[in-house]
Parts: sequence; structure tokens; C-alpha cells
Amino acid sequence: MNPSQANALLALGNSLREAGYRFMTVTPSTHRRINCRPGNERANDLRGVFGWSRPFAPDLLPGAMLDLMREAGVLESVDGGLLKAGLRVSSLGGLLFFHSAWPTREDDAVFFGPDTYRFVGTMERAFAWLGSGPTRALEIGCGAAPAAITIADRFPHAEVIAADINPRALDLSVVNARLAMLDNFAACRSDLFDGLHGDFDLIVANPPYILDQDERPYRHGGGERGAEISRRIVEEGLARLRPGGSLMLYTGVAISGPDDHFLESVRPTLERVCGHWSYDELDPDIFGGQLGEPGYEDVERLAAVWLHAVKR
Repeated sequence: MNPSQANALLALGNSLREAGYRFMTVTPSTHRRINCRPGNERANDLRGVFGWSRPFAPDLLPGAMLDLMREAGVLESVDGGLLKAGLRVSSLGGLLFFHSAWPTREDDAVFFGPDTYRFVGTMERAFAWLGSGPTRALEIGCGAAPAAITIADRFPHAEVIAADINPRALDLSVVNARLAMLDNFAACRSDLFDGLHGDFDLIVANPPYILDQDERPYRHGGGERGAEISRRIVEEGLARLRPGGSLMLYTGVAISGPDDHFLESVRPTLERVCGHWSYDELDPDIFGGQLGEPGYEDVERLAAVWLHAVKR
């Protein structure tokens, strides 16, 4: 994304905010179901265009908004002389976030969805542990950077870094931070911690955790039934924390039988390095449709879990 495109996208976001735009992103299956209802074939308002990713007639939006979309490179032509937005815009608290349009098929898609709301909401409740807050914070695998931007907004004295291997995610995260009017935010390209320097007193992450046959970076969690990236974040993240610093991880875990194999894989590290840690299931059964995919033959459920570890 060049500077002209980024500025146009920022202006588009400001125009949506001024129009009172709000949209809560749902799961892909719910999105598909709602869009298939009679009467939802085309957008008839801003939420239809920028939230539901529906085709729309050129005269639906003001000419100035179409010009901004065109300059930002997010205006697409579809059949029948209709247009479509190349990005979605979702609400989180009082902020707006650009992320990938539905359906997300590209390798460099930028995820934002129900997991995002669970992740950031749980993180905000854990801020009570942080006292006056961090001085240097990091979101690993930031995507649209909802957590990093929330931290930067809540703790304006902190240096906050959003890191991702996906350049598209970093482009959108910078625009999202500008839209939130933050000056304590920076984006950094990094494969987990490889491109980062120094240590931190807060590290947060909502990594991919699905076994994806196409190994799309925003979705594929690696080996160990999708838990490899999550395990690495725990082990490598604790090594980059300052004493007394917090690691907060939201992820999904494939459960077979009574045991949580991800928890058991990280427990020795947690007990050796941390003065305190807690681990909770936030939702015992998410993405149930995934269990019919290859690699999940012996998995009973996917659970959303939250780990908060404080380094000794």
C-alpha cells in the first residue's frame, strides 16, 4: 500500500465514523447464511457494503466515497455493472478496523471475527493485573492489530508494537492505528519474534490454530494439531518478557478425551519460569464444523482457551 492509498483509506474510515457506521463481524457460516436470505443479494446501506461485503449499485454511495475507495484500491467491479468493497470495516468498542472482505480466500487475508472480540474482551478484563500498565507492549501475529491498538489507546504512555509476517496486515494495522489517532503505535514485520529486538513487559497474541490443508498463514496453526504456533509463542514469548511481565494468549485447542495436550506441552515451561499463571476454557466448543476436516479424526472438540502467565 503506497502513501496515497493509505491516506485515502484513512479518509474513508473517517467518513464512515462520521456517518455513525458500526458493524460486528460474525462467523463465516453465519455471514454466508445471512447473505443468502432473500433480499440480501445486494447492499442497500453502508453496513451492506462494508460489513456484509455485498455487491452494490454505483449510485448507492456518495461520489466522494467512491473516489476514496477507488484511490485506496478497494473498489472492485463485479457482474451486472455492480461494485464491491475490497475490504470490510468492523467495530470494536468505539474504534473501527479495516480487514479482509468476505469470503477470505487469499493467502494474505487479514482476519477479524468472533475470536477477536473474545480475545480483546478477555485481555481488557486482565488489565487489572497490570497496575499503571506496560511501558513496552507487543502483539504477535497482529492481523488488523485490535489488541495492540486497544493497549495503545488504554495506555498512552506505553510503546506498543504490532508484529506480523503478513505485509498486508501491517499496512492495515497502521491505517487502523491512524484512524484511532494514536501516536504510540508501530508496526513491525516479524516471523513470530525473529524480527523483533529487546524485551517487553506485556506480550499478547491470538494466533492461528486451525489445521489448514492449504497452510494459509492467517489460519494455519502448524503441527501438534494446530497448536505449534501457540506453543512457540509461550516458550519464546516468556524468554522475551521482563521479570514481572505478562504473557496473554488466546487460542483454540484440539481436545481428544479428558486431556488438554497443549496445556501439558507448555506446563513445564510455565512452572519453571512463571511466578503465577492461569489457564481457562472460555468456550468448550468452537468451530465444530472443522472436526470433519482431515487431521481431526480423533478430536472431540475445539476449545477457546485463555492463558495469562506472569514471569517470575
